[in-house]
Amino acid sequence: MRRAVRWSLRWFFGRIVAIYFREIEVVGEVPEADVRGRMFAANHVNGLIDPILLLTSAPCAVSPIAKAPLWDVPVLRFLLDAMDAVPIVRRRDDPAKDAAANDAVFARVGSHLGRGGNVLIFPEGTSHNASRLAPLRSGAGRMLARSRSGGGEGLTFQAVGLEFDARDVFRSRVLLVYGEVRSLDRLAARVAAHRGDLAVAVTRQLAIDLAGLVVEGDTWDERVLVARVAEMFANQSGDRSFAGWNAIGQRVETANAVLKRADSRLRDDLARSVRDYYAELDRTGLGDADVSAGPTRPKPLRAVRAAFLIAVAPLALFGAVVYFLPYQVPRLVAGTAKERDVVSTYKLGAGLLVYPAWASLLVAAAWALLPVADALGWTAALVAAPFAALAWMDRAETIQRRVRRVFAGPPSLERLRARRRDVMERLETAREQIEAV
Repeated sequence: MRRAVRWSLRWFFGRIVAIYFREIEVVGEVPEADVRGRMFAANHVNGLIDPILLLTSAPCAVSPIAKAPLWDVPVLRFLLDAMDAVPIVRRRDDPAKDAAANDAVFARVGSHLGRGGNVLIFPEGTSHNASRLAPLRSGAGRMLARSRSGGGEGLTFQAVGLEFDARDVFRSRVLLVYGEVRSLDRLAARVAAHRGDLAVAVTRQLAIDLAGLVVEGDTWDERVLVARVAEMFANQSGDRSFAGWNAIGQRVETANAVLKRADSRLRDDLARSVRDYYAELDRTGLGDADVSAGPTRPKPLRAVRAAFLIAVAPLALFGAVVYFLPYQVPRLVAGTAKERDVVSTYKLGAGLLVYPAWASLLVAAAWALLPVADALGWTAALVAAPFAALAWMDRAETIQRRVRRVFAGPPSLERLRARRRDVMERLETAREQIEAV
């Protein structure tokens, strides 16, 4: 029974995040369904959204390690217990906590891993808004070391990077990058040869692996700069996927660090050129993808998509009108969030309450006031309308940009393209210099 409840919850929340995010890309060494005895360690930047994404994307069953105060929320308590989550008390939640207070938790997690279970942990210790990874806590390493000393065999650990193109925006994109699988026994052998500490070695390896999966910057301005340069190279290559951007972003981040040390003047000059180019894009309302795009060529799939959008347009309009009020509620609730990393959590939580309640109210009214045939039609329309509206919402930005391109006119586009070519030539020259070094 417990397994059925757990599977049902994973399926349900998998559908929910698929609605909340327009696109969820999963790349890297994705685990198989039969993986056992593995610890997954991820960066933490988007509140409760992060564990939901990881628990629903992993083909194998995973038990999360979560902060103890979450068990004080009745609904969350049920969900956490159903997922076999493990509570851990952080010092920030209980300043008087004894240093040995988590020994029982470490023992429980170690035993779970030793029996072949999998766990998910966020080693930064908290969700945050920083442009870089926070220093990792040692808990993950200590749990693995405890499990191995208790007889656990064949244990592994794996870093997972989470990237959001706009983490607090409904229908944005998210990327999950599964890193290299690490053998605890192999690492322990190397540590023993140097008489080191296994928990410290695990923590250090996780820090290296996580840093290699996400794009960072010393400041948010620098992180935005790296992201924009990566976007330009990705558009130049024709790869518009989030995974492609992430891979290029890793190389741009490394190049940025090299330039800061080797030629800070050149780096600052390149940064100024990129910022000026994007400032001009902002003034025209266009994006780099619009400027880098060549002439639009007819594509059969595009024609089919356009026909579908036209066909569902009346239903989408109906959904936009009928669901206008509940659509505002999550936005208002999210406005009360004090930190950006919990905005999506607030939106998702509010939406899970408001939309079903509103739809149920409308369906009940239809069945109370209309004949059976009409009530069936209204019920079908009320269920389908939000999804038709989502299809139009996903295409709205693309349509708006194409309209802007038309109104911008050839002279403006040519000026921006000339500006872009100049920036790209300078970036390519800098890249050649870095590769030579």
